Amino acid sequence: MSNDRLAALSAAGVSIWLDDLSRERLNSGNLAELIRNKHLVGVTTNPTIFATALADGAAYDQQVRELADRGADVDTAIREITVADVQQACDVFSGTWEHTGGVDGRVSLEVDPNLAHDTEKTTAQARDLWKAVDRPNLLVKIPATEAGLPAITRATAEGISVNVTLIFSVERYKAVMDAYLTGLEQALDNGQDLSRIHSVGSFFVSRVDTEIDKRLEAVGGAEALRLRGKAAIANSRLAYAAYRDAFSGARWEALKARGANAQRPLWASTGVKNPDYPDTLYVSELVVDNTVNTMPEKTLEAFADHGEVHGDKVTDAAGAAQQVFTDLEGVGIDLDDVYVVLENEGVDKFAKSWVELQDTVRQQLEAAK
Repeated sequence: MSNDRLAALSAAGVSIWLDDLSRERLNSGNLAELIRNKHLVGVTTNPTIFATALADGAAYDQQVRELADRGADVDTAIREITVADVQQACDVFSGTWEHTGGVDGRVSLEVDPNLAHDTEKTTAQARDLWKAVDRPNLLVKIPATEAGLPAITRATAEGISVNVTLIFSVERYKAVMDAYLTGLEQALDNGQDLSRIHSVGSFFVSRVDTEIDKRLEAVGGAEALRLRGKAAIANSRLAYAAYRDAFSGARWEALKARGANAQRPLWASTGVKNPDYPDTLYVSELVVDNTVNTMPEKTLEAFADHGEVHGDKVTDAAGAAQQVFTDLEGVGIDLDDVYVVLENEGVDKFAKSWVELQDTVRQQLEAAK
């Protein structure tokens, strides 16, 4: 039955990606098993995931000892450890990548989040990661900060496939898609094969409800409380409408004619944080063709057990979604401030995880000596 539910999700056009990676998962064959049995076609990583993987398992001990013997510093060790995991995962997904013509079978690796507000250094590290991993099914993750936007364009122009992360607002999402399209236009001028460049825009879901629900509860009253749990899905549905607008019309058709691939929407942060909501909410309510849903394993297993697919829940929902935001503003929710807070918190969270990752690796290197 679990395979049937995930098969139905996949058949509806949703690419099922896992928001997790560890060497234990790779070495045990668990990742390959999820590909075989759970319709998994991609993986995303972030500094929090790597920090957890390194802290919890012994699978990295041999490589850490080798790095310590070489006298590698912390940042070198982190880069070599994470690159090795991503290379192995890319190889595990190589069959999926070939079967889907490069659309899926993708593995994402993030630039240092401490560079989120530095265009030049973000671009340079994206270039370095692309060369270091040296796999065509890599996606380099670049944050959708204001400084990240030109980095997205520059990386795309060089033929680097990008996963744009930490997108919270529809307005910023429009800027992300414009940055990608501009990058494709520059790539064409640079003689790049556009058909080899792929991208996803990671639009964050659950954190929007977490922040707005908190504000609605502070406002109080029946009208405000009625809106809890509605913002994240509405926001995502409006984002999809913006995606359809961006990838239509003369500008896009000119690029498409030269082999360009649309930047698919990716629903990120789809694990439900409020136990009062259904645990598959951010999967079942965002079913629409040609999208990605990257799930924590707990959410993947929940959907396999009892998730439901009731057709496209997104394409014709923009009107109702816009009404949700009209109502939110009506009860005093400052949406612009919500998005600023969410972006800052997102960058800060990954930066703190990067420090945790550095501390863990430093301790392991010292112990190995």
